[in-house]
Amino acid sequence: MLGQTVDPKDAAERLANAVAPVDAVEPIGDELADVIVALVQEVSQHPDADRLTVCRVDTGNGIVDVVCGAPNVTAGKKYPYASVGSVLPGDFKIKKLKIRGVESNGMLCSESEVDLGSEGGGLMELSVDSSPGTSLPEALKLRDTRLAIDVNPDRPDVLCHKGIARELGASLGINPRLCQIPGAPDDTKQPVRTGSTGEIAGVTVTIEDTEGCPRYMAAAVRGVEIGPSPVWLKSRMHSIGSRSINNVVDATNYILFELNQPLHAFDLDTLGGAVVIRNAQDGETLTTLDGELRELNAGMTMICDASKPIAVGGVMGDVGSEVTNSTTNILLECAYFEPKGIRATRTALKLTTDASYRFERGTDLQGMPDALRRAVSLIIAVAGGEEAEAPIDLYPNPIGHANVFLRPARVEHLLGVEIPIQEIEDYLTSVGFAVAPKDDRLAVQVPGWRPDVTREVDLIEEVARLRGYNSFPTEMRPFRPGTVPNDGIEILKARVRTALTANGLHEVRSVSFSRTPGPDAQPILNPLSADEAFLRTDLMTGLARSVEYNWSVRERNVRLFEIGTVFRRVGKDVRPAEQFHVAGVVTGARKATHWSNSSADNDYDLWDLKFLLEETVAVCGVGNIGENESGWAVTGEDGGRLGWAMEVVCDRPEWVARVFGFEVELTLGESTVRKFRTLPNTPPVERDLALVIPDGVDVAETETVMQEAAGPFLESVVIFDEYRTEGIGGRSVAWHLIFRAPGKTLRDRDADHAVKRIVETLEKKLDVRLRQA
Repeated sequence: MLGQTVDPKDAAERLANAVAPVDAVEPIGDELADVIVALVQEVSQHPDADRLTVCRVDTGNGIVDVVCGAPNVTAGKKYPYASVGSVLPGDFKIKKLKIRGVESNGMLCSESEVDLGSEGGGLMELSVDSSPGTSLPEALKLRDTRLAIDVNPDRPDVLCHKGIARELGASLGINPRLCQIPGAPDDTKQPVRTGSTGEIAGVTVTIEDTEGCPRYMAAAVRGVEIGPSPVWLKSRMHSIGSRSINNVVDATNYILFELNQPLHAFDLDTLGGAVVIRNAQDGETLTTLDGELRELNAGMTMICDASKPIAVGGVMGDVGSEVTNSTTNILLECAYFEPKGIRATRTALKLTTDASYRFERGTDLQGMPDALRRAVSLIIAVAGGEEAEAPIDLYPNPIGHANVFLRPARVEHLLGVEIPIQEIEDYLTSVGFAVAPKDDRLAVQVPGWRPDVTREVDLIEEVARLRGYNSFPTEMRPFRPGTVPNDGIEILKARVRTALTANGLHEVRSVSFSRTPGPDAQPILNPLSADEAFLRTDLMTGLARSVEYNWSVRERNVRLFEIGTVFRRVGKDVRPAEQFHVAGVVTGARKATHWSNSSADNDYDLWDLKFLLEETVAVCGVGNIGENESGWAVTGEDGGRLGWAMEVVCDRPEWVARVFGFEVELTLGESTVRKFRTLPNTPPVERDLALVIPDGVDVAETETVMQEAAGPFLESVVIFDEYRTEGIGGRSVAWHLIFRAPGKTLRDRDADHAVKRIVETLEKKLDVRLRQA
């Protein structure tokens, strides 16, 4: 199907990166490596058996006698031959035998014995130019490679060879094309639309179930001759792991695997002049091609003749209308069946076929005319006959191609990189999308074989996979799902939430009502109850109730925080003032109880509370913490109170611990939250530096001078040793230095120059010297 040879392993890698993983790369033909082409020179009657013959067979390596029971063995013709010791498919080993007194050296083979067809009553005649002794896989061009592809349910287009070729063509930058059919006619009649009812070859076709079968096409071919498929078609069936049945069935299977369009051939003379596509009736029965009698139910889409069902639409046909060796005229069905209906039918009947597998995932509604035209050409090429008249196309409610608009700016926004509009267009057109620029957007027409593409984001995913996921940068970049920036207070709330959660507190959310009156409490005009008659003026009251509830269920260790709105009464008929607060409360063990610690030593105390308060204030970046008689107070630059922290008075039983809490007004300030920095992607250069520091010079001062003298490439300074002894004029301290240059590989000489500057500067400023070994 492609205009150039593709390495199987390369093809597997390209498919795995772009569309679907490849489970296996399997060589084909090796299982027939022991079978060769042989020429039968003479055929004589077996002396002691009427139905056996003795054949003189030219194997290319000598003449041997073979006893044969096939009725079609003929002198002068070539057949597959397996010598003594050969192994046929199915692990069948050939042995030297005496049959009715005559020694048989090997075996002449039928189609079924070499796994190239279902015919087992006669030998497989070979119409090849290969000389005796030629390997059968070589003579029939059976050697190939099969890719076992794990196709996702949303990509029915790659359930066929054309779909795979389309994806490989896009990756390789070539245009795939269908191969020529040997012996196909130059052209076939074009289909004609006829509405909801049509007639072809004396058969009236009607669609009653337009929901289950929106489109139905049919072609008639008269004068066919049912028989074995030609060698090229058998070999292609073998290459995909399918056994040859007969020329017409093989032709329909070929189109199924080539174009993902299931087809069904009926014996035209058994239809009784009518084909009706309708819903089944409860209690109807049908014997499918597998020989099973199946009971139907309402809702199943059936293909019926004038009196009875002849096929379960999209699943399997009936034995009474199948193509047999006596068939001379066929009606070829090409239809689209609604996926949900096929799935329900297949489940109810417990019957899965190649056709149902494809129909329930969605076939190409728009590509049916091309598939039917190619199928008719293939049938005429392999089975003879001629097209009776133009095919009919019943399509009562035509459905056009889906159209989706794509914004290049949206592509850049979601993928994080700018992709030129021409590059986007090239990616999409390479896999069959029709693209037309329109203002600042692209109008994209979705091909019929891609039912999974319905939204702009689906097209962006196409661009990403066709460009290659490995082509996108790996570092984390700024990203927003929308264009409206977050409010600053929401960012602050998220940071506080992260900090308190990291310190083991659990967030709670409580109602904004309170039972506590007061001068600042805003009464509710229509309260739900007396306990909820006011809007809350703080968060701590609700947290204290939560602590008491935990005690009531024998839970001693409680760590809670809440971020929410508090209210303050301003005046009559005036909305209350609102302010965001954060409050936290802790009691009990700060970490899990262990035998090595007593419970008293493990409980939260005031210093734990101060730490939580400092963490919260640091995240906000506003406020100064000062000590007072009951704990700590948080004040603003103007001296106004922003928060507090103290022991909380609760009605607590004796077995619980003290309760500590804080509450702070959330006010935007300069946050001290640590910023994200990516891991370095260049190698470091490491040096150890041992220095003698004189008395009166401290380590911190020495490190400050180091950083200033080293330059921009000094990444970290870590002390790993200290040595004191008399006679060195101070103390010896050793540092481990790491140098790194962002964006490039630092050279050793650059680090050596930096170390030299450090030593010279320290000696000049602080009289710190390099320790001599």
